[in-house]
Amino acid sequence: MLQYPQIDPVAIALGPVKIHWYGLMYVVGFVGAWWLGRKRAHRVGLSHDDIGDMLFYGALGVVLGGRVGYALFYGFDRLLDNPLWLFQIWDGGMSFHGGLLGVLIAAWLFARKHRLAFFQLTDFIAPLVPIGLGAGRIGNFLNVELPGRISELPWAMPFPGMGPEPRHPSSLYEFLLEGVVLFAILWWVSRRPRHRGMISGLFLVLYGVFRFAVEFVRLPDPQLGFIAFGWLTMGMLLTLPMIAAGLGLILWSRRQPVDGTAAPEATHRKQARRS
Repeated sequence: MLQYPQIDPVAIALGPVKIHWYGLMYVVGFVGAWWLGRKRAHRVGLSHDDIGDMLFYGALGVVLGGRVGYALFYGFDRLLDNPLWLFQIWDGGMSFHGGLLGVLIAAWLFARKHRLAFFQLTDFIAPLVPIGLGAGRIGNFLNVELPGRISELPWAMPFPGMGPEPRHPSSLYEFLLEGVVLFAILWWVSRRPRHRGMISGLFLVLYGVFRFAVEFVRLPDPQLGFIAFGWLTMGMLLTLPMIAAGLGLILWSRRQPVDGTAAPEATHRKQARRS
């Protein structure tokens, strides 16, 4: 059995202003996506400045979609009782599935602005997303969130405030699968041009499978418990359509053009127009 590390969730305290590790992890995710996105910007004819613009759209999608998604999927009764609770971001959390919907809306708006095909853009974005996912799961762990179920495995650990029983460090499992493994696969597959929509579909399938698997060792949200069968959680239920959509997208992509080959001069022309 391991011991849970004694780490203050507040990274920096300047008088009344407190910066939490969880918030810093969002910064790590966005900066990492910005840095890697600039390396491949020419593939979709975007400039380095466009990548910063894209990340701004994405940040709004993550924050707004994540909060609204959490309220709808995990706290709908509470939202009905007090609609203003939606804006009490310190009470409650963020939903990945809501954040994904927010990012898709943001990507659609950005694609229209820059005259890109929607799936051409999402294929470009998909390999960048695991950086934020992995960083966010580290933030969950430091914030003592997403506790796992009781386990006797040698790396299980007691969670603060949950008794002496050792538990699965489920947020670290998600960091490994949704962050490290998912990034490695998508970055490697996307190194060569692929049929439009294939990378996006692969992201949906892999994330869905990884999330579904970890839900078996992660405690369900206390306000919901198990949705059905004594084992189905809300996370599993929301993940199943992702897997189905991803498989359908991969099949659909086989009839689409190959993307990722935008000539670098397209970026140069855009930069020239701005200079």
